[in-house]
Amino acid sequence: MISHFKRSFLAFGSGLSLAFAGSPSWALERLVLRMPSLETSISINLGDSHSVEELINGSPDLVELRRVSKGGVPSLLKKLFLAPLPLQTKDFLQAATKQPLLEQALAAATYFVDLKGVKPDTSGRMLTDAMTRAERNGQPNVLGFLRELPGEEASIDVSRVFDAANRLRTNLQEGFSLVAAGQPASVNSVLKKPLSGGWTREVLQLSVPHRTKPMRLISLVPAESNGLLVVITHGLWDEPESFEGWGEVLTEHGYSVLIPEHSGSSYRQQQLMLAGDRPPPGPEELRLRPLDVSELLNAVEQKRLLASHSLDISSVGVVGHSWGATTTLQLAGAVPTDRKLTTRCSDLKNPERNISWVLQCSWLSAIKQAGIADPRVKAVAAVSPPLRLLFDPRVRQLSAKVLLISGSRDWVVPSGPEAIRPMRETGAAELGHRLVLVEGGDHFNLSSARGEAQPALLGPLLLTWMNEQLNFRGSAFFSEAGWGDDRVRMIDVSGQL
Repeated sequence: MISHFKRSFLAFGSGLSLAFAGSPSWALERLVLRMPSLETSISINLGDSHSVEELINGSPDLVELRRVSKGGVPSLLKKLFLAPLPLQTKDFLQAATKQPLLEQALAAATYFVDLKGVKPDTSGRMLTDAMTRAERNGQPNVLGFLRELPGEEASIDVSRVFDAANRLRTNLQEGFSLVAAGQPASVNSVLKKPLSGGWTREVLQLSVPHRTKPMRLISLVPAESNGLLVVITHGLWDEPESFEGWGEVLTEHGYSVLIPEHSGSSYRQQQLMLAGDRPPPGPEELRLRPLDVSELLNAVEQKRLLASHSLDISSVGVVGHSWGATTTLQLAGAVPTDRKLTTRCSDLKNPERNISWVLQCSWLSAIKQAGIADPRVKAVAAVSPPLRLLFDPRVRQLSAKVLLISGSRDWVVPSGPEAIRPMRETGAAELGHRLVLVEGGDHFNLSSARGEAQPALLGPLLLTWMNEQLNFRGSAFFSEAGWGDDRVRMIDVSGQL
């Protein structure tokens, strides 16, 4: 029982990013933790005490909890109430007011927290105002923040927290089952050899017409080129360096590799955003990211980039992670549509809903400008792409063959709704597209940074896919297997869908 209380309080602590509109004319009076399954609730009066000790001692529910938990729950609550407010959060909220990404995150939070007496608002202004007043009143902590919120009562329905957890388990379960029933790919020892390092690395700047500042990118050029080019595109709030390990494997086998930094949604952008100097990535980034890649290809084609190398720009591979993977699908010809975005984004109880929907739903206003296909892209490897709400289900118009890769434990972009069901419903496997599940893979452990001791986990998989789809007579092909790993099971589940 006590562990349930702990999880509930911690969930509340992380869910305080709920905003409500209006200038408060009164302070929040009560905090209520509702547990319908137990037919009980815990009520805490916020306005009747001057300290946390008085607050706890003044609540009969907490006095009883202190007795049965031997002080554990009230102690946890005290730590929560006295936790300092992150001042960076206030700066971020001030910069992010009325931005679609923030609005979608706050709208999702309303599923867990209800504030009586005020109208819901997802602008973020109410949070900023409450934080400012708490700081000004000498209480820059969670309790001070709560006291500055408007309304009569803030209530948290614990059952909804558990509902969300159960929904996540359900969205991962099909992937677990497919992995358990599948046969892992074999391991080709040749593809697992330590890398020689026989390539040239450069950090470059490229002026592009759709960005106000030059694009930063990493170039990896092999000592002996196979004449083919692969572009790697990073995810939200990440950077090119996180994926150099993938590029090193490809370059070791003759591919030239370019890894651009998407300046509107990179790690650097995140740092500026948290400091209050930059808003969250706007919907326009859905269009700008594929343009980044197309401009790289233009620069290579026009000899403004990699001018001394002879590369076949008519047949290019693109690899992406998370939002970068979504970008690869756009370049391959997947058509963005607003049909699911307009019907599902407001449904907070949808059984397929997952964290990636916050990002996907923020793209709605940019859909009509986001069809940025590039016919030069002939092979795509998309690792953990948010896609369920975004694309038209028809896949015959794609100019490239697509390899979807999903981790079986990816709780950010779960395999069920974002990979398995789209593959099954579109019949993509019958057209030569493939889905590989990585046992134990999550949203963060499949990338590979520069200079890692072992070749990147996904390196052989990416290499063999590019070899096969770009018709390079390399050391191995995807259909011949050999792209597996002896550290984790990697399974092509396409035939099981």
